[in-house]
Amino acid sequence: MTTDNDVLFISHGGGPMPLLGDPGHRELVERLSEMGGALKKPSAILVISAHWEEAVPTITAGANPPLIYDYYGFPPEAYDIQYPCPGEPVLARQVYQALDKAGIPARLDDKRGFDHGLFVPLKLMYPEADIPCVQLSLVGSLDAGVHLAIGKALQALDYDNLLVIGSGFSFHNMRAFFTPNTPEIQARNQAFEDWLDETCSDSTMPESQRAERLIHWDQAPHARFCHPREEHLLPLHVCYGLAGRASDAHIPATILGKKSGMFHWSSESPLYSLQDALS
Repeated sequence: MTTDNDVLFISHGGGPMPLLGDPGHRELVERLSEMGGALKKPSAILVISAHWEEAVPTITAGANPPLIYDYYGFPPEAYDIQYPCPGEPVLARQVYQALDKAGIPARLDDKRGFDHGLFVPLKLMYPEADIPCVQLSLVGSLDAGVHLAIGKALQALDYDNLLVIGSGFSFHNMRAFFTPNTPEIQARNQAFEDWLDETCSDSTMPESQRAERLIHWDQAPHARFCHPREEHLLPLHVCYGLAGRASDAHIPATILGKKSGMFHWSSESPLYSLQDALS
């Protein structure tokens, strides 16, 4: 992978709510909008979405993928959202080849569209919808080591000025989002966020230890409370597998009353910090 590419893990919020004026997403909307302005504009974006699982890593390969409104029970305007960004078949083929070279079976899909894990955050970051995008699925086994390996395989990509986004959520307990935010829930949420920040950001931690912690993430404090199912955490594993080092910035946000984190691996000098750019 060339050195002028950024890697970003984001917490993308609840369905289309960030685009519908929901007050519980105000801070997320601000953060994502600021990120779009703070980062250099990419030539293309590769998104690993928590909302797509397949038996093998699968890549959108169409030139103009449609949108998939993969959420339910929202007002009509949620199904009128448009984000007409083009696909990028050349990048899709490169992703396929990188996985294949690493011995990871993969599949190209020229029919599948973009789900809300892509179009909701990107509509906030890059509202012009003029950047070509490709989406990469998770693997349905939800094996953490497999997703680290997928990220490591993507190091072979040679695509100038590519932005890679892991679109998930660092806290994803649906029941807890809609129950009273008791001190006990807040403490559990904060303990896992602190562990995740340390794991991803501590530059003194050996990479073997960082990888081991992420593989055994479910041993972290209150891990299974924060992630009863891990699909919203695993895009982070792909991001770290690709970056292979401590993140340069941890960007916290409160979303639906819960502490949630985002991480950036910068293409700029080590002194550059997206966190500083947003402060």
